[in-house]
Amino acid sequence: MRCPWCQDDGKRSKVIDSRESGGGASIRRRRECLDCGKRYTTYERVEEAPLKVVKKDGRRQPFAREKVLKCVELACQKLPISTEEVEVLVDRIVAEVQEGHDREVSAEQIGDRIMSQLRDLHPVAYVRYASIYRTFREPQDFLDELRPLLDDPE
Repeated sequence: MRCPWCQDDGKRSKVIDSRESGGGASIRRRRECLDCGKRYTTYERVEEAPLKVVKKDGRRQPFAREKVLKCVELACQKLPISTEEVEVLVDRIVAEVQEGHDREVSAEQIGDRIMSQLRDLHPVAYVRYASIYRTFREPQDFLDELRPLLDDPE
């Protein structure tokens, strides 16, 4: 693991703390670079059999946790949501996708799972993601998506 601060190759780092993360799906490690003294976090996960994502146009791509993480991070940007909460949410989405599918999953199913999890996490993050995922084109599209959130007493 390279140090994100000084780009040291990781041979000169020490693990300060290790703990289970994502309900046992990964191990979170706090490290300290012995070269520059800065601390950083790494995650260790089991590599699963490759799952393919079927896009709307029929193309197939390898499932990438990083893409799910990027989508969720964009939706949660500048909101009071911690990195740990985002990681747990992404771990949950990835686990659901991998448990529910052996070889292929549609991009639509992944998008629906992300929307479902974001709706429970934060309404603004949910609407941000929905606006891109459902390709809102008119202000009315936002209102149609917001109406059920505003009517829901929780």
